[in-house]
Amino acid sequence: MNATTVNQSDCPEVEVPVPVFFIIGAVSLAENLLVVVAVIWNRNLHSPMHCFICSLAAFNTIASLTKSCETLMILFADVGQLEKKGSSEKKLDDVMDSLLCMSFVGSIFSFLAIAVDRYITIFHALRYHNIMTMQRTGAILGVIWTTCGVSAVLMVQFFESTFIIICFVVFFILSLAIICFLYVYMFMLARIHARKIASLSNSGWGRGVLTLTILFGAFVVCWAPFFVHLIIIMVCPLNPYCECYRSLFQLHVVLLMSHALIDPAIYAFRMAELRHTFRKMLCLDWRRC
Repeated sequence: MNATTVNQSDCPEVEVPVPVFFIIGAVSLAENLLVVVAVIWNRNLHSPMHCFICSLAAFNTIASLTKSCETLMILFADVGQLEKKGSSEKKLDDVMDSLLCMSFVGSIFSFLAIAVDRYITIFHALRYHNIMTMQRTGAILGVIWTTCGVSAVLMVQFFESTFIIICFVVFFILSLAIICFLYVYMFMLARIHARKIASLSNSGWGRGVLTLTILFGAFVVCWAPFFVHLIIIMVCPLNPYCECYRSLFQLHVVLLMSHALIDPAIYAFRMAELRHTFRKMLCLDWRRC
């Protein structure tokens, strides 16, 4: 009995209804667009940290829009309006895969940038505005978006290569390790030097770090199952137990999409300035808000 038979008999593939993907994609698209517009609209949010958050929301917007378009393509293919293996459809699928890869890599880089920004805010507070200028922030964002675009194209073109998958997984694990180290280091030093940074604590830096830690935790929970899936493809592609885990792939995709849905909700509940901006933007008579 081969692995495919075991997977079909013992662990049938879990299928998620297509409308679920479309609903999650549409709602997360609206939410992240709201965050992007809020940061652009409110001058009080024109700071390096909020620019990085805006970049993260923009990458989430791309992921949501791409997945929504892919869902529509699946619906059209099911009713016979699109060829599933046509040349133009294959090229379009490669473009969407590249955008999805870019949004993932961009999310990682955005979290790294936010973590470094928080580190400078806490431990180099007096020099923060000299170190993190808006010009440098713009340059960092330019490098992030360029790197993500190039790496995404390369990943999709050579994704069948085991080396590319290994690089993808190593990048994810290494990035998690760096971000975790920065946050743990910040919390440890903050406790040791609590008296020295009491004024910063009163200004709400601790709440900001906690908010970003929650964001990072949500990212890990939503993306980790997918990377376990990639590792399983490399390590045990034919093992029946591994096949059972791979049968949950569509649930892993739902988790990926849910990440873009969760982030704006965390902003709204944890960041007062963004919450205030959302109220103004969503209130018809903003003068009374």
